[in-house]
Amino acid sequence: MNGETTPSTGRGPAFWAGLYLANVAVIGALKLGGAINGPTGFILMALACVLLVPMIRAQAKSGCSSEALRLYNKRVVVSSIGYVLGLGIAITLWRNYEVTGPVLFGLAMLPALPTLGIIWAMGRYLVDEKDEYLRHRTIMGALFGLGVVLTLGIFYGFLETFELVPHIWAWWVLPVWAVGLGIGQLWQRVREQ
Repeated sequence: MNGETTPSTGRGPAFWAGLYLANVAVIGALKLGGAINGPTGFILMALACVLLVPMIRAQAKSGCSSEALRLYNKRVVVSSIGYVLGLGIAITLWRNYEVTGPVLFGLAMLPALPTLGIIWAMGRYLVDEKDEYLRHRTIMGALFGLGVVLTLGIFYGFLETFELVPHIWAWWVLPVWAVGLGIGQLWQRVREQ
């Protein structure tokens, strides 16, 4: 605390968020284009989630974090791991075994239930966050993500209706919203600098 500033070392949270989003976009494009199959896409998406760990660490080191944000990140990571595992297990069992009735319903809920944890984590963060500015930024990022989902859903939906593009399962809404949230947060950060 002698008044001198020390240069920051390492990459900032925006770098890791951008790298994560770029990976997700490339994997999604490869999957939609048929260059990779479902299991490969799933494995690559799961591996891309590893980039969230250095992003959260860089965010904590940057000083633009709060206790509420730390808890939010922890809750979302735990729920996201449950989502990815549930999705992988459900799809693998569904494709390889004849599952019917209540067991099939339970299988479908494996990836669905952790998404409630992600939604709850967002709501809990907005309640817990004392810094109005950070809360505002999160709400704006979430609205941007919602706009991305609605825009893509509408345009892709009409393209799908007229059989110009292949069908996409509706569960892609959550990852697309999360990517939109990340882009919205990143855009706000870039605008401030």
